Amino acid sequence: MLARFIVRAIFAALGLWLASRIVPGVDIDDTTTLILSAILLGLVNAFVRPVVFLLTLPLTIVTLGLFLLVVNAAMIGLVAMVFRGFVVDGLVAGILAAVVTGVISWVGHMLMREPRR
Repeated sequence: MLARFIVRAIFAALGLWLASRIVPGVDIDDTTTLILSAILLGLVNAFVRPVVFLLTLPLTIVTLGLFLLVVNAAMIGLVAMVFRGFVVDGLVAGILAAVVTGVISWVGHMLMREPRR
């Protein structure tokens, strides 16, 4: 279980790094901030995101799931508020960072999944 968390954190770090490279308004100063941000993002997604998801479920249903992009951007923004070297400049930058990080994490999940029997 710890190994899976570490691998997921690595993919989250890769997603955050790529977002900082291609999304205007997202900046990460150094490798330490990147690694700590990825670990904290994993913890936030495990504990805070489910609560926020439940609280915003009606809005998520009405928007056919598109509001989840805002929820994911909020989780990245929450992590950015903790670290001085991690900057997300606005909602659009947060949503784009959430998309990039989500795609990279999805690819990581596909690579980690066990083959069907």
